Amino acid sequence: MTTSRSTYIEVEGFEVHVTEWGDPRNPALVMWHGLARTGRDFDEAAEALSDTYFVLCPDTLGRGLSSWARDFRADYSYATFGRVAEGLLAHHGIDRLCWVGTSMGGLIGVTLAAGRLKGRITHLVINDIGPDIPAAGAERIASYVGTPPVYDTVAELEAWLRANYAPFGDNTDAFWRRMADTSARRTDDGRVTVHYDPNIVSQFTHHKADLDVWDAYDAVEAKTLLIRGETSDVLAAPVAAEMTRRGPRPALHVIPGCGHAPTLANDAQIALVREFLAG
Repeated sequence: MTTSRSTYIEVEGFEVHVTEWGDPRNPALVMWHGLARTGRDFDEAAEALSDTYFVLCPDTLGRGLSSWARDFRADYSYATFGRVAEGLLAHHGIDRLCWVGTSMGGLIGVTLAAGRLKGRITHLVINDIGPDIPAAGAERIASYVGTPPVYDTVAELEAWLRANYAPFGDNTDAFWRRMADTSARRTDDGRVTVHYDPNIVSQFTHHKADLDVWDAYDAVEAKTLLIRGETSDVLAAPVAAEMTRRGPRPALHVIPGCGHAPTLANDAQIALVREFLAG
């Protein structure tokens, strides 16, 4: 059994928390999470894939154990996240890498594979996100991210997570408990809320252009796999179909019984990612 390492790296003047798995001499794999989540979401996949890869699972700025923004209007943007990603790679001396991105992490991967890291990202997994997000899906996410819940107990927060993230699909009790453990923080009065800066919702107001990435997508040359939850309200079926016809023309794999977004936490989904990365 491979164990993770909790590391803190100074990048762009921020302290960035990264959960690292595996031997740093192995090929590099970056796994980047969704809007209001943390790198710990990938524990199952990262542990399994660390037999082959050096896996880095960062907490995006404003989430988990990473620094919050100095100026959320500027710092919670794909431009800043991209510079942070470059800094993490430079810290480890990584030139070429694979990228697995869920939701926001997928769009960050697209922008990097088409821009700052073009030619360096060899394999790109885009998990349940596209260059055109339906308004209803974006509004649903913005509504809960911008008004985080506050509870008296972590148990109540776990119940909220299970309900709010039910589209993640069927996951184990251990998965949900870890999600609660890694999503909770105490408020000043000792109550419990989610482990992110509510200002991350500014992604939908100050950086709308970050969500419109067709031009970047069409410039991606990395080998690409597109994953969609069968009932996703964030990656619409017509958008996914259009993605297979343009840009990197990825294969599309639909995960049954799942919405936004597949967790990549069970054996079948991990095997799907492993097979793609090996190709």
